Amino acid sequence: MMKPMTVARFPIRRAVCAVMLALGLALLTTASTDTGGGAVYVLDIDGPIGPATRDYIIRGIERAEDERAELVVLRMDTPGGLDASMRDMIKKILNADVPVATWVGPPGARAASAGTYMLYASHVAAMAPSTNLGAATPVQIGGGGGQEDAERPRTPAERARDAFDDRDRDNGEEANGEEANGNGEADESADEPAEVAEERPGPAGTATERKVIEDAVAYIRGLAERHGRNADWAEKAVREAVSLTSSEALEINVIDHIAEDIPELLQAVHGREIRLSVRNVTLDTEGASVIELEPDWRSEFLSIITNPTLAYILLMIGIYGLILEGYNPGALVPGVIGGICLLLALYAFQILPVNYAGLALMLLGFALIAVELFVPSFGILGIGGVAAVVFGSIILMDTDVPGMAVNPGLIAAMGLASALAFFAVVYLAARSHQNPKVSGTESLIGREAESIADFADGRGRVHIEGEDWTASSDEPVGRDDRVEIVAVEGLTLKVRPVRDKGESSS
Repeated sequence: MMKPMTVARFPIRRAVCAVMLALGLALLTTASTDTGGGAVYVLDIDGPIGPATRDYIIRGIERAEDERAELVVLRMDTPGGLDASMRDMIKKILNADVPVATWVGPPGARAASAGTYMLYASHVAAMAPSTNLGAATPVQIGGGGGQEDAERPRTPAERARDAFDDRDRDNGEEANGEEANGNGEADESADEPAEVAEERPGPAGTATERKVIEDAVAYIRGLAERHGRNADWAEKAVREAVSLTSSEALEINVIDHIAEDIPELLQAVHGREIRLSVRNVTLDTEGASVIELEPDWRSEFLSIITNPTLAYILLMIGIYGLILEGYNPGALVPGVIGGICLLLALYAFQILPVNYAGLALMLLGFALIAVELFVPSFGILGIGGVAAVVFGSIILMDTDVPGMAVNPGLIAAMGLASALAFFAVVYLAARSHQNPKVSGTESLIGREAESIADFADGRGRVHIEGEDWTASSDEPVGRDDRVEIVAVEGLTLKVRPVRDKGESSS
């Protein structure tokens, strides 16, 4: 009777296991759907674009890909930033496996310079009312030609071209855009006089500046053509640094939507088909949950140490810490703190737009200050070192990129503090030379000794500080008499007897 009952239990166990497995798969699928599908991730770009922004945006998009988000929204308000960081983010956007929308907002925000490129690169471009974009002319790190071009006199051909452009623009406005091309701009080349067209000059500036401009133009036109946006205006934003309001941008096909806030944007893009790098997707953002991704500790730390002002302070602390450790070996604290600060500063400088001529000038200045502490040169090396540090600091971050410059007030304060510290050292060194000698034979002058025996023929021996010296005296000196040393002549001390107060000499 037991055997049939045992056999009958196996089918029941199999059925129970199958049901439990099915329930587990159903729960797993439901959880996966709840956490990933339909979610919209919002990433903030607020302020200058730099290495910290790049790290935050790329890692945020990768997280959205892993969790199969419906859409990533970049909420942007930026004056621009570094070209290298911008291109890395654009490369990630173009190759992302999740649609990316850039929304310039909230009202009053802007997408200038690098922000314009990122707006063109996004699958969906949107702006809030009362926002603007443009001014995408690249700034050459290390000094650009903008000032030179502004001061260069206009040639007759350029004046004729500008006059024709103004006339053509006025005609286009009067005709209410009837002769405008597909991008909403008047076709200037069709009716342009032949003599003006022949005299139209190429891009102004040096060869390097022209290369930078042409590269930026080709880059932003490629982004515009990829998403079917106005490529001609994009080129004008690079060459002429023009800007647009949100309504104007929508009118000439620079952006896709105007939305007051992110919920309105999600409603506007619902059902839109997006072409990704490897597939097409249709956005389903109606009722989607919005998840705002805040920067984690890594992005916050990178943002702090890549601040040019803080990186400069770390460099100064690091160098001076090592100098103090070298001046007083074994102190440990200046050396440890200085080494850590110097390594952090060098890490920040490798990803910041550093002018290495300025950095080399600063290092030379620190070297001169350190040498002055060990090889006194009456202040020549120290003064030169302070001057080199100040001038090197001024050109250290030689760039017009917003937010990527060292505060001039900090440079002045550091230079003044270095000068005061140096002059304090020089003053103390000069004062020490005026103090009485405390070492060598000269330090014996004026001190008292004790005679060992009676002097014979004006010569004898005296005892001072555990040493016996040969001495001479013009006056009689007896055994155990106290004598005062008045001079040192080679290895012989010139002495005279010490008399009590009130005792007169014979």
